[in-house]
Amino acid sequence: MSISERTARSEGASGYWPAMLLCLVPAVVPAMAAVTSGSAAELKAALAATPDAARGASLYGTCAACHGPQGGGVADGTIPAIGGQPQPVIVKQLADFRRSQRLDIRMEHFADRRHLEGAQDLADVAAHVASLPRNGQVGTGNGAALAEGTRAWFVGCQGCHGATGQGDVARLLPRLAGQHAAYLERQLLDTADGRRPNMSKEHRTLLQRLSPTEIAGMADYLSRLK
Repeated sequence: MSISERTARSEGASGYWPAMLLCLVPAVVPAMAAVTSGSAAELKAALAATPDAARGASLYGTCAACHGPQGGGVADGTIPAIGGQPQPVIVKQLADFRRSQRLDIRMEHFADRRHLEGAQDLADVAAHVASLPRNGQVGTGNGAALAEGTRAWFVGCQGCHGATGQGDVARLLPRLAGQHAAYLERQLLDTADGRRPNMSKEHRTLLQRLSPTEIAGMADYLSRLK
């Protein structure tokens, strides 16, 4: 084969893949848009559904394996406390795991449609979680940065989340008070580093301005609230 023939064949092959990709784009883009639209519709349906907490109790079995029967999580922060969190907030977080807006391989697995089939399942299991008392031991920080963290909270965060970290159900903001400090610290750092897709740009910008010490102290402050 001559050099010109090899060149022509090479150019033909190199032109094949871009052309193929261009053919695929019109099919892929609508499919991705449909998934996004479907996820948003499911969240809306789950928030509008009339929840059945008793039915949700039967769905909670797989959740209890990690979060515990009362949803207390683990004091070292490897598993968050979820018991008593408002039902709409739990619905939103579950939906975020289902649509890759929160990233955790365990939760992405157990929040999928093999375990929670549709919007009604999300509403029901979230209602059961909301009914659980928050009685477990809370893992707090060591207190070394408590003053700095408390100050940072009141300057930047209490306007939306409340002075005592009670959250805002209408805006689907979770209750942070009484959450394990190590878990909170990890989530705050993940947000600052862009590893929490469901967090707004404002969240990221605010947390990026804080030092790791302030973030640790903030998590400590919230963990001590009832």
